Formats: sequence, structure tokens, C-alpha cells
Amino acid sequence: MASPSELPALALEHVSVHFEGIRALRDVSFTVSSGEIVGMIGPNGAGKTTAFNVACGFVKPSEGRVLFPVKNRTNLKPNQLAKAGVARTLQGVGLFPHCTVLENVMAGGHVRANGGFVSGFLSLPGGVRSERVLRNDAMAMLERLGISRMAMRLPSAIPYGIAKKVSVARALMCEPTLLLLDEPASGLDEAELDDFGSLITQLRSTMGVLLVEHDMEFVMPLVDRLVVLNFGEVIATGTPKEVRDNEAVIAAYLGVDE
Repeated sequence: MASPSELPALALEHVSVHFEGIRALRDVSFTVSSGEIVGMIGPNGAGKTTAFNVACGFVKPSEGRVLFPVKNRTNLKPNQLAKAGVARTLQGVGLFPHCTVLENVMAGGHVRANGGFVSGFLSLPGGVRSERVLRNDAMAMLERLGISRMAMRLPSAIPYGIAKKVSVARALMCEPTLLLLDEPASGLDEAELDDFGSLITQLRSTMGVLLVEHDMEFVMPLVDRLVVLNFGEVIATGTPKEVRDNEAVIAAYLGVDE
């Protein structure tokens, strides 16, 4: 039997999804291991978002299953992810507009014991102490990501690239073993892309990362492996070089130089 350190953080096994007779995914299988960054790419309509939503529990597979082997859990619902050590960010940033950056990051620690953010906000017994710890941890997370200077600002008062980092900081507050990122490069300029890429690379030291993205130039230098979807099926897996040289991928996604 494999030890926890040898088990993948995420495994999709023969997942198919049908929406009212329309096939969105067909027999999709791949894994993400701890310490590994896996990129999922494909042209528009390839099924990337559906596969991501299946992993997050927003979409239930018609066939197959989603495994979180380290936690021995299957097909988690969205509200069960954090307690299973899984964090996610979605397209855009999704920050609470009337809460400060610091409060947004603190909200990511809501699954911690002793109430934390919610109990502190309601002044429940023991909650104030937990809220203080959570606040300190959230500030430390902002410092880790180099954006602590923005802690007291509202989301509307910070640059979009910083807001993307805040969304990651909030996700990291549940101390995940697996991080799911949905198109983190969207809306970022070149400097922000470089900065965000460095952040993602650093995360592999403590977790597995699944990166769903359409920006090939952003993805290629970051990932250890790629999973390529087209029309809801996996057409290639492998290292960035292997995928770049794959004829099926060139035809479906990268294009052919004339």
C-alpha cells in the first residue's frame, strides 16, 4: 500500500460529463501529485472549465469519480474542499467588496477550529483570541506574498494584479495540500504575469497545483506536466516539450507554422 507521501493529491478516473445529452467530457483521467504543478490546456470549448468544476465539486460526474487519495475522499462538494486540504481560486478574483484586503484573507481561515473569523466577528466566547491569531496569520500571509502594504485597503482601491494575489492568499489560509487555479493569468500585464508565475512556482514546495489556463506562454515555463483537452477528451499528456511537439496538439490548439 502506498504511503501518504506517495499518493497523488488529486486523481480524476475515467470522468465523463453529459449535460442534457451533450457530452462535455469523455473518459478524462489524470493526477496531480504533491510538489507538482500540472497545467490543463486546450482550445475554447475543450472542456477545461467543466473538468475544473468537476474537481471542485460544482459538477457531478455522469461517469467516473474524483479522488483525493491522501484524505481518502471521493467526489467532494464545494463546501467540503477546505477541510480536506483543497483550496481553489476561480476566474476573476471574487473578493468581498466591503471587506478590507486583510479581512478577505482572514475569511479564508473560516475552516479552522475554535471559530476564528466568524466567532471573533460575533464576539463569541473564545472567538476574540482565535480572531487575533487568525488576523496575525492573515497578515503574515500577505507579507509572504509581498502585499502587506495593501492590508487595510478595500478591493476597489487596489490594482487587479494585487487582487489576484489576495485571492490566492485567501485560498492559502486553509493550509491546502492541493491548490486549484482557474485562469490566474487572465487580465494581468507582462510584469504581473512574471510576478504571479514566480508565486505559483514557490507553492510547489508544500502542495500540488492544478493550473487551468489558455495562455500558453505563461503556462509552459511553470508546469511539470500538461494535460491537453480537445472536445472533452484528453488528447495528450506529458512534459511541456512533449506536448509542444505532439502533432495532435499542434493541430488542435497550437497551430501549424506555414
